[in-house]
Amino acid sequence: MENILKRETFAGGVSVKMLVTAGLFAALGCAATMVLQIPSPTGGYMNLGDTAVLLGAWLLGPVYGAAAGGIGPAMADLLSGYAVYVPATLIIKAAMAFIAALLYRALGKRGLILCAAAAETLMVLGYWLFDALLAAFSGGGAFSLCLMGSAAGIPSNLVQAVFGVSASTLLALALRRSAYVRRRFPSL
Repeated sequence: MENILKRETFAGGVSVKMLVTAGLFAALGCAATMVLQIPSPTGGYMNLGDTAVLLGAWLLGPVYGAAAGGIGPAMADLLSGYAVYVPATLIIKAAMAFIAALLYRALGKRGLILCAAAAETLMVLGYWLFDALLAAFSGGGAFSLCLMGSAAGIPSNLVQAVFGVSASTLLALALRRSAYVRRRFPSL
């Protein structure tokens, strides 16, 4: 183990620091998702996890950000008793982080809000479609009817999206003031 840490990279060129940082962001995403869960009328819950997903995407990039962004909130769903949502959360939150990181790389530092809004739009649409699939597979009728019924979850997901955009953008702007963060994550 000591030899691996001394080299600072694995055989495939994977940085130990980046892998550890991604693990920390996954844990942060799990904790942020679980620390405050506001039940929504449709059976799910609103949470702070999107803030960690977006921040991790901007700091870690598309690959590590997507891994951390998907794993952390998916673990929170599993630990919170929402196991049926684990696959959807893993895919949706990873895609959110991937899109946010790619857009951030393309748009630069001034594109934080647009990157976050695009990622959150993906989240709202992803959960809407997943809820419709759940209803359809559980005998809820035609998929078009299930889409209409699952639209009831869109307002609470929009509230979470607005909070995620706001909180992650404000947190990123505050972190830019830190010399350590600027040194460690110059792209932020």
